[in-house]
Amino acid sequence: MKKLLMIVMACYGLHAGAQVRQNSNFLYLYSDSVIYANSIRLRPDFSNELQLRVDQKRYPIQQVKFFNNDQGFFANTRKFNDYGISEFSERIIEGKINVFREVSYDPYVYERGYSHRNRRSDIVDVRMFYNKGFGDLKKANYSNLSQDMADKAESMDLLHAYRRKKNTSTILYVAAGASLVASLVSFVAIGKRDVPHLVYHGSYPGPATIQNPRTNFAASFGLMGAGLGLAAAGYLVGVQGSRQLENAVDVYNK
Repeated sequence: MKKLLMIVMACYGLHAGAQVRQNSNFLYLYSDSVIYANSIRLRPDFSNELQLRVDQKRYPIQQVKFFNNDQGFFANTRKFNDYGISEFSERIIEGKINVFREVSYDPYVYERGYSHRNRRSDIVDVRMFYNKGFGDLKKANYSNLSQDMADKAESMDLLHAYRRKKNTSTILYVAAGASLVASLVSFVAIGKRDVPHLVYHGSYPGPATIQNPRTNFAASFGLMGAGLGLAAAGYLVGVQGSRQLENAVDVYNK
């Protein structure tokens, strides 16, 4: 009987998302309960702690897994916070895979709400989160997405391309760092070698002149330029990789 009850509860959890009225304002709790409301607002209380005001009631945000209102659909990311503090990320891609981006909230200027809403132009990257349906959030990285996209070959190809781009970007950044360090060492070494010094004419002590060597920093500047160029190339390749990650999600959602 106990096993049967567990199976029933598991099935309820799997199908709870299908029963939610997506066009309504609602809270989706960690207990898989859904609370509908006319108005949902995230506001600070008297102690400046954020809480959700749901019509005439107030709910601790620690209990809320997702909420939907006229500003968007948001997910609680407290499990990814080192201190377990509840914060919310906004859904920027909706589909079989939903993608969430961290948002900033100004509790003192209530009408502003979330400060970066509806920016679909943001590139999907590993700092973001994703889920399926109303499931738990995961980091949008290669390891997680490759498991959840394994049933779509085209998305997997794009994920592999993303990983290759990221590996190349990392190599370029490492090379850039090495070049910049080498240029700094070169500047210091040449500076110490070619300091102005006295040249005596005849026996010491005697008449002397200051000789200023013609210091040549061409090689040092060359190394610095190479480092900056490699860093720029690493950034561009990284952006291209993030585009591949985004394309993988879009293809999967088709």
